[in-house]
Parts: sequence; C-alpha cells; structure tokens
Amino acid sequence: MSESSESGNAKDRSAFSRDVAAKAARKLRAQRNPVQGVWFGLGMMGLIGWSVVIPTLLGAALGIWLDNRHPGKHSWTLTLLIIGLVVGCLNAWHWVDKEDKEMRAEQDNDHE
Repeated sequence: MSESSESGNAKDRSAFSRDVAAKAARKLRAQRNPVQGVWFGLGMMGLIGWSVVIPTLLGAALGIWLDNRHPGKHSWTLTLLIIGLVVGCLNAWHWVDKEDKEMRAEQDNDHE
C-alpha cells in the first residue's frame, strides 16, 4: 500500500511540476513579449494604410507623367492608379496574413 501511495505522490508531483513549469514558461514569454496597447494597434492600421496609399500615389504620379509625355487614347493615370491600388492591397494582405500567422503560432505555443 505504501508503494502505490508513493507512486501516486510521485505522479502528482510530476504533474504539479509540469504545470508550474508551463506557467513559468508562459510568464517568461509574456515578459519578453509585452502586450501591445491601443497605440500599437492604431500604428499598425496606419502602417497598413500607408502600404496601400504609397503604391497608389506612385502609380498615379507615374501615370500623370506618362500622360503628359506620351498622350494617347487611353489614360495612363487611371491604369497605373488601379495597378498601384491592386499592388498596395496585395502588400497589405500579405502583411496582415504574416502577422496573423505569427499570432496563431504564439497562441499555439502558449497552449502547449
């Protein structure tokens, strides 16, 4: 009976040790990666917005320049504006997807 009691205590201690180790690891990870606040989120929204705006404006500027230098039947400005918008949206989508994958990986590591 004492052997089963000792093995039960050893199992309880090892389970308790695993729980304590997991909580300690989670706490250390949280200290290394502090939680970002509201300003971080607003800054990210601004960064994503600029990643769309800059290619769009560059496309429009190049289109205006081409329309002035090489006028034609079709508008270079409108064409390059749309191309810049598409490139900017793809850029923003890539950025958000990458951040989402990193957040999911961190959550998966926290649950393990």
